[in-house]
Formats: sequence, C-alpha cells, structure tokens
Amino acid sequence: MDKVPDTSVDLIVTSPPYPMVAMWDDIFVSQDDRIGDRLARGEGRAAFDLMHQLLDTAWEECSRVLKPGGIACINIGDATRTLDGDFQLYSNHSRILGRFLEQGFAALPDILWRKQTNAPNKFMGSGMLPVGAYVTYEHEYILVLRKGRRRKFDHAAEKVRRRESAFFWEERNVWFSDMWFDIKGVDQRLVDTAARERSGAFPLELAYRLICMFSIKGDVVLDPFAGTGTTLVASLASGRNSLGIEIDDTLLPVARTFMEAAPHIAGEYNQRRLTRHQDWVRTRTAEHGPLKYANRHYGFPVMTAQEQDLLLDDITGIGVVPETDGVTVRAQYGGEARSEEISAIKDNAHRLVGVGAKPPVIKQNTQVRLQL
Repeated sequence: MDKVPDTSVDLIVTSPPYPMVAMWDDIFVSQDDRIGDRLARGEGRAAFDLMHQLLDTAWEECSRVLKPGGIACINIGDATRTLDGDFQLYSNHSRILGRFLEQGFAALPDILWRKQTNAPNKFMGSGMLPVGAYVTYEHEYILVLRKGRRRKFDHAAEKVRRRESAFFWEERNVWFSDMWFDIKGVDQRLVDTAARERSGAFPLELAYRLICMFSIKGDVVLDPFAGTGTTLVASLASGRNSLGIEIDDTLLPVARTFMEAAPHIAGEYNQRRLTRHQDWVRTRTAEHGPLKYANRHYGFPVMTAQEQDLLLDDITGIGVVPETDGVTVRAQYGGEARSEEISAIKDNAHRLVGVGAKPPVIKQNTQVRLQL
C-alpha cells in the first residue's frame, strides 16, 4: 500500500481473508510458513495469532492513508474450526476491533449481517444430545471505525456534494439498523463461481450501501483486499473515487470484466433505488397523505428537506486502457456538475427515471486504475 499517499482516503470498505477459515489457509501460509506448522500440530490459537499479525500490517497502513474523520468498514466473520479433535470459536471481529482501538480509532456501532442458511443440518456437534452441540453461526460483522473526531464539511463544494449524496428517508431506516436481514448473498452474475470462492466476494449491495452511508460523491474509497473488485464497482456506481489493492493477480481479469460492466450495474442499482422510493411514496401517501417536500431533480415527493438535492449519477460511457502493470478504466457520467476523478489501484495489484426527471447530461470523466 506504499503507493497510496498519507491521509488521502476518505473511506475504507473491505473484507479480508478470514483467519482460521480453511479456504484462506493457503493465503496465510504462503506469507508465513509457521502458520502451516501450527495448523498441522493442532495449535489453533497460535495459528490464529500469526494470521492476525499479517493482517495487522494492513490495518497499520489503513490508519496511515485514512484522513482524519475517515471511516473504516471491515466485513469480517468469526471462524469455527476443529483441530486435533477440539472444536473452538476464533473471534476474528474482536481481534481486529482491538487492533484498531490500539491505533486510536473510535469504535462506532457495528452491524450484524445476517446470512441465513436453509440447510436441514444447521446444527453442529452431537445433534440432539447435550452438551456437545453447538450454535451455528449465520451472521458476520461489519465493524465501523472512525479515525479521530467526526468529519466536518466546511467548504461550499463539499456541502453541495454532500446534499447530492443524500439517501432516502426510508433507506436510512433500513441501512442504519444494527442488523441487516435483506442482503442475502453474492449476486455477481459477471463474476465466475471459482473467482467468487477464491476471493470470498461479498455482495455488491453491501459495499454500495456502506459507501452511500459513510462517504459523499467524489470521496476516495479504498479496498485493501480488492478481490474481484466489488468495492470498486460499487464506488463507480455511486460516483466515488476508488483504490483497490489485491495480491492475487489472477483476479485482475475478473475485476476488469466486472468494472467494464459498471454502466449496466450502475443503471440497474440507480433504477432500483428510484423505483423503490416511488413505490414507497405511493404507499405512504395512501396511508398518511401527501409529503411536504419534493426532490428538485426528479420532481417526486420526498420525506425531508435533506432529500431535495439527492441525485443519482449514472455512467453513460466507459473505456479501458491496458497498462503494463494493470488497467485503467475511464468513465463518463450523466447528471449534474461534478469533475472528480475515480481511480482504482491493484498492487503485487443508464437512464434515470422518475416524475419530472431531467435528461442526462454528460459532464464527468472518471478513471479506474488496476495495477499489479
């Protein structure tokens, strides 16, 4: 991450390899062969500690590149594993939380992402007999951590971008709940199954939502474990800048294909948000009467004055420039004025609809750069 300047990132959204989950053993062992030895000996706690020491170096770099007031969102699951006949829980989320607190971060309320399974044999252990049966984990954590004090928006341009970046009132009520039930799993039709399994990709909706919650248009979003590029595509779809870092270079073509599809993905997500809002307005109006405010760009009703400037910019064109150490993806947006650049680095790397909607106007050039 040494190519990322100090205090240059506004938001981190990532999901690292999960220590003590077998599918990621090779990634950790390839960086420290002591881990393989500890696992072979059944020394789970020692292996767990060594794995997290590797992740600590990434968290230290995250602290360096994050701006004061910046937010880090870490999606992490705890692990359950049996070694040498001994079944244990390995609490990844608490270990990572502790490391960020040691670096001076403030812990904000976290989110439990509930990942239900319908498997008939959900229980683990001795089945119907106590005391050797164990609870099945169906949730992961999204840690939300802030570097320093709360971010301030002092400049007029920032305030404009912040108002354009607003979310709908009804979205806030779902997004800012401490438990998410509505995101069911990975829906990345453009990413092949093998790549998803190798990277452990989280759903695009999860990254998109976090980016909308904790950043504004034009911000820089970093994913230090970029994988198949989910955070990068979500950043493109939401009009943010993005930096992605990934050590597995075999995932580069997968991420490139995913980002090349960003116009379709952005259009689909923006259309979905607008449609959901208009459906909600119809229901709310029928039950409680007309809303007081209207959005200036679309003309449809909104619940609060803060939603009047909300604007979803869509990608209207995209181009790919191959490079010796990666690829640059350049995009154009439709919407109201903005001139920021979107970029993504990989290291060792639509149409808007709605009542009264304005026609799209192309005015932003952006780029996504993947570097090996």
